[in-house]
Amino acid sequence: MSTPRLFLVRHGETEWSLSGKHTGRTDIPLTANGEKRVRATGKALVGPDRLIVPRKLPCCYGPFHAAANGPSSAACIYLHNALLSFTPPPITQVPSVIIPPSCKDILAGATTLPACTIVPMPALFCIHACSSPPLSPTGPRSLQESKHMLTGNLSYVSPRKRAQRTFELINLGISGDLPWKAHGEGAEKGLECGAKIQVTEDVREWDYGDYEGITSPEIRKIRAQQGIQGTWDIWRDGCPGGESPEQVTERLDRLISEIREKWHKPAIGQPKEKDVQGDVLIVAHGHILRALAMRWAGKSLQDGPAFLLEAGGVGTLSYEHHKLDEPAILLGGSFMVDLDDK
Repeated sequence: MSTPRLFLVRHGETEWSLSGKHTGRTDIPLTANGEKRVRATGKALVGPDRLIVPRKLPCCYGPFHAAANGPSSAACIYLHNALLSFTPPPITQVPSVIIPPSCKDILAGATTLPACTIVPMPALFCIHACSSPPLSPTGPRSLQESKHMLTGNLSYVSPRKRAQRTFELINLGISGDLPWKAHGEGAEKGLECGAKIQVTEDVREWDYGDYEGITSPEIRKIRAQQGIQGTWDIWRDGCPGGESPEQVTERLDRLISEIREKWHKPAIGQPKEKDVQGDVLIVAHGHILRALAMRWAGKSLQDGPAFLLEAGGVGTLSYEHHKLDEPAILLGGSFMVDLDDK
């Protein structure tokens, strides 16, 4: 049976990560060495027979920023085994503007979407898990049974070029334009991925507030000068002028719930021969990804994670016994190999 996974990708090395400076809101690029290492990570871990299989990714999350002038007209993009349609017009225009034939029949003449869907406007995504054979236009029930999904586009927030560039370099094979202007030459072509890139503020880095741009030793010195007793621990104390552990927990729990309900629940326990798309990828930052792993396993941030995620590193979260209520941290996985039929 299939067990979906959540891949955590930390952005590559920057000048501040190299020197130990806390980098939250500050927007700085990867170093040349950081780019080189991320490219190597993509070559080693991304591919049809690697840890991250692009065709199994229905969704990628990241703190990405939308281009200021995005496409104003409808766009239909065939992506491996997915068809993505996007447009910002009112819902009354949707059937004639963007919905492909099999969808158009279902929604023809509708001024509201079927009851089984929740679509925050003004944007609409229409994703076909499989474009052939066409869906049977018999209403909401066939919509669900055919694995046809409608979902709203979230706001483009928290622009961080270090995460954007990392996403460009790991070589997932995303077709079409990215929701930002490329920060350099991309990775080698060849792979195809039909994943939707979902922008969410929930994976921005921990807001360091007054501690932005300074190192942990400097923070301890400042606190001593302020007469604050005890050793500073971000997992317990948070950051003055920034976020507390409780605030970080709130946004991460919201994201985890969405991933499990929307992407993992439909895929978990399915026969492997169905080749179910259920893996999810997050490209983000060091503290927030370690915090996410803690919350994934049901641990309090105040406990403090006893594990690290290097710049440009990849972590994996999954489940035990193919059960959604048994989340686990995957410490290591085996590589896929051709099996001997003998």
